[in-house]
Amino acid sequence: MQEKQKNTGIVWFRNNLRTQDNSSLKKAIDNHDKVIAIYVFDPKSFKKDSFGFKKTEKYRAQFLIETITNLKENLAKLNITLLTYFEHSELVFKNICTNFKIDAIYTQKEWTREESKTNTLIKESISESINFVEDYDQFLYHPDAVSKKFENIPDVFTGFRKKLEKYVEILPESTISKLSADNLIENNTEIPSLKVLGFDAFKIHRNSAFPFLGGETEALKRIDHYFFETKKVGFYKQTRNGLVGVDYSTKFSAWLANGSLSAKTIYYKIKEYEKEFGSNQSTYWVVFELIWRDYFKYISLKYESKIFKIGGILNREYDWSTDQKVIQQWIDGETKDDFVNANMIEIKETGWMSNRGRQNVASYFAKELLVDWRIGASYFESLLLDYDVHSNYGNWMYVAGVGNDPRDRKFNTQLQAERYDGNHKFRKIWLEKTLF
Repeated sequence: MQEKQKNTGIVWFRNNLRTQDNSSLKKAIDNHDKVIAIYVFDPKSFKKDSFGFKKTEKYRAQFLIETITNLKENLAKLNITLLTYFEHSELVFKNICTNFKIDAIYTQKEWTREESKTNTLIKESISESINFVEDYDQFLYHPDAVSKKFENIPDVFTGFRKKLEKYVEILPESTISKLSADNLIENNTEIPSLKVLGFDAFKIHRNSAFPFLGGETEALKRIDHYFFETKKVGFYKQTRNGLVGVDYSTKFSAWLANGSLSAKTIYYKIKEYEKEFGSNQSTYWVVFELIWRDYFKYISLKYESKIFKIGGILNREYDWSTDQKVIQQWIDGETKDDFVNANMIEIKETGWMSNRGRQNVASYFAKELLVDWRIGASYFESLLLDYDVHSNYGNWMYVAGVGNDPRDRKFNTQLQAERYDGNHKFRKIWLEKTLF
């Protein structure tokens, strides 16, 4: 058994905002007598990007505050103090590593450009003797078991999925131990308010399909509700293309995106459900979509910054427009297409949009309006409660014809509206104007 080191280990929380099934947390606890947790609200995440959108708008900012509040409570149950800062990450770590005798920093492995740049700045600001330990902890199928060379990842999803299902085991969840009470330290830091982050307070829209709070506790409640209380998971494949209400889909994506829920936890809860109530296409389909989520992460590992380039991973050239008036009409739900408009008003008012809606509005933006798809992706990044860099850019490339869709399809939005909103229920909710 490895002897515990005497110095302090830091767990730097990023998009792994949970105490259950967390590799970084487990390693820090297993290897150190003293463990401190840190979360940084980096100002860079709330600045405008090159297209003029805030990288994080009010919906996800509020969800994040709720998540960190819950994380702090759950870590306290393990006798771990969570220090929170609204400051540039490199400055936070420089100060922490000066004030404490830090031996190692444990964090989730990130590889996209902004996250990698932050890593570099932190490493430059701290002593080289401090160990920087990163773990791929956001996958269902761990990269160590999938590929030694990411360039070998197939460019078509079906081949990827079939190989994984046949040959790769899903690892068990990490088990976390509780530390003694003397691990707790004085905490003079505060979780920033919405106002401090630059936003006005707001109420959740009465018609929101995602009225949930952020945090691991709420995520686990949602699993319990969707799987065991209502057993709605047994009908998921039939309802997943819905547009109205909270239970047409699992709604796990927002908690998955910031890591307050792990893909493995969902998988093993599905297995628990299947053991008790039986498996069917619907229970499998939840796992199928977790594999899609993994796939976009692997495509990002394979192609790196190409996922942000206008030609995508295919290097395709299109004559894209950047007409501001057309873009604004799409954002405001004032196009010629009522189905697109309803979905765009929904995201603007709630920070949420159904999967069916996302495919339609993205296809309309790229294939009908012929606008630079990266602008649409950037808008989604800003607004969506469940923004995930790999899924967002992967899906936008796919729909725009510069990604992993071998058929380069275009959605007929009016046919889609007939099929999925034939009674106009969804469109009425978001398009009817009332005075009060």
